[in-house]
Amino acid sequence: MKRIYEEKGVEIFLINAGNFRLDGGAMFGVVPKVIWSKLIDVNEKNQIPLSTNVMVIKFIDKGKTLLVETGNGNKFNEKFRKIYDIENSDVENSLIENGIDPNEITHVVLTHLHFDHSGGATKLVEGKVVPTFKNAKYFVQKKEWYEATHPNERNRASYIPENFLPLKEHGQLELIEGEVEILPGVKLIPTPGHTLGHQSILVEVDGENFFYCGDLIPTSRHVPIPFIMAYDLYPVSIIETKRKILEKGVNENWTFIFEHDPDTPVGKVEVDERGKFKFIPLE
Repeated sequence: MKRIYEEKGVEIFLINAGNFRLDGGAMFGVVPKVIWSKLIDVNEKNQIPLSTNVMVIKFIDKGKTLLVETGNGNKFNEKFRKIYDIENSDVENSLIENGIDPNEITHVVLTHLHFDHSGGATKLVEGKVVPTFKNAKYFVQKKEWYEATHPNERNRASYIPENFLPLKEHGQLELIEGEVEILPGVKLIPTPGHTLGHQSILVEVDGENFFYCGDLIPTSRHVPIPFIMAYDLYPVSIIETKRKILEKGVNENWTFIFEHDPDTPVGKVEVDERGKFKFIPLE
């Protein structure tokens, strides 16, 4: 567990809900390997290590606990696990190991519905797939839901229906449009580009701002504007979104949280002497 904030009845922390690997070239798009390979380890299969850093926000006085993202989950078969080198991917167990009862989760936010974000949203119980967090509402943008339920040849492999259809079947799905404040100081902000319906989370508490990027900026290595993924479905759009968010974050001194970063998931962003965005890790 990595504690980010604790004051005035609010706690914010990160929990690693499992590790996996993806192709390094796909993760850095048009950036040449000679550049990105200096920034992160790469194995013999050209894969880089990634984490699923889920965020938990506890409103102690209000009795509300919010979970952002659910990782890969554990419903995959052995072939799928080997392809992505998935390990320790059970968000429910990760929460329990860190002293959080899954039954206390009241809100679950999914930035989008790709399998490495929504896999833990459901689980297998006695042969049936059901929502993992029975007392929670799951928040998804309407545009994202449409894309996930109407996939095409380009994105079909990323959307696995059993990860999200049971949320609707059990009446726990909350579809939203645009920017929405779901709890005091917790805003869901559309950040299109990776998918049309991708959203990020801005938490404002006692004058401080914490921004959970999702796949808008998956790791701290992706802070430079040109460093976008081949997985981003709308590359021009994500560059525009990314620039706008980083400019606002620098101006307002946001703390950025990177979902897939395996070692430096929290930090600030500054503009260097060349006018480029630069990541500054926090302890």
